[in-house]
Amino acid sequence: MDTALEFRLLNEFQRDFPLCPAPFAELAARLGVAERVVIRQLETLRQAGKISRVGAVFAPKRIGASTLAAMAVPAAQLASVAAAVNRFPEVNHNYEREHAYNLWFVVTAGSEARLQATLGAIESAAGYPILVLPLLEEFHIDLGFSLSGDAKTVRATARPLAEPVPLGECDRRLIGVLQEGLPLFIRPFQVIAERIGLSESDVLRQIGAWLEAGAIKRFGVVVRHHELGYTANAMLVQDIPEARVGELGRALAEAEGVTLCYRRPRVLPHWPYNLFCMIHGQDRTEVTTRIAELRQTLNLEDCAHDVLFSRTRFKQTGARYA
Repeated sequence: MDTALEFRLLNEFQRDFPLCPAPFAELAARLGVAERVVIRQLETLRQAGKISRVGAVFAPKRIGASTLAAMAVPAAQLASVAAAVNRFPEVNHNYEREHAYNLWFVVTAGSEARLQATLGAIESAAGYPILVLPLLEEFHIDLGFSLSGDAKTVRATARPLAEPVPLGECDRRLIGVLQEGLPLFIRPFQVIAERIGLSESDVLRQIGAWLEAGAIKRFGVVVRHHELGYTANAMLVQDIPEARVGELGRALAEAEGVTLCYRRPRVLPHWPYNLFCMIHGQDRTEVTTRIAELRQTLNLEDCAHDVLFSRTRFKQTGARYA
């Protein structure tokens, strides 16, 4: 495999992917290689697990409904409970983390009613109560995941939840196909259009409109961190005074090493934390050191916090809204 080409595909095209009838030809022209080489390289990366797909990353709660959820499961039961949770197609991420709440998963659905019904069904199947932690405010703007260590150059802004984008039947069919990833063919949008009974131009126009509206956060290569050598990641959760959440959320979102940053509700007395961020690194020491630096730099030593390192990855797929 051409490692230089692999790096450029992984690092440069996580967003700003060309929305045109022949996107892989456009990528090839930018990279100075043949179109078939780009398609073959992306397929190789997908088969190796380094990317999950090429396609849309939908914004939480702009298309359908979603929430982060957690359970406290006895260690002896963890694998079987995780398997029960994984059987729900609405669950797209499911991880063991180091905490009394040791099973963390994301649930997505086409509507809030469907989401609540799914949470109830998961709780019944698993046999343990669910801690539900929906997104309240987003601070990270999702620049993708830099593999070159480049510092962030865009300022983060707090984004309160906007109203969900209204969806028609054609929209739902398009989402159903997009969540599978872009077909690795010469005219991928034409393939999608034929599957759902639209024109290629209609498909491209709708994807562009969703990007402009913020319903799609980015469109491009979706990388898998662990397979790319970033084997350590932790969720830093902190109890921040409400008056400072916006200020500190923006500061954390702009900080090097932070890949996600959100405000979520406290659920007292079980869960006192309201500001969440994710830090990835190549080993545990790197992540631990970065967290200590962040808390010192932002004068957060007096704020209660916890660090939940990921352990077992039980499931990682794209969100399922349709």
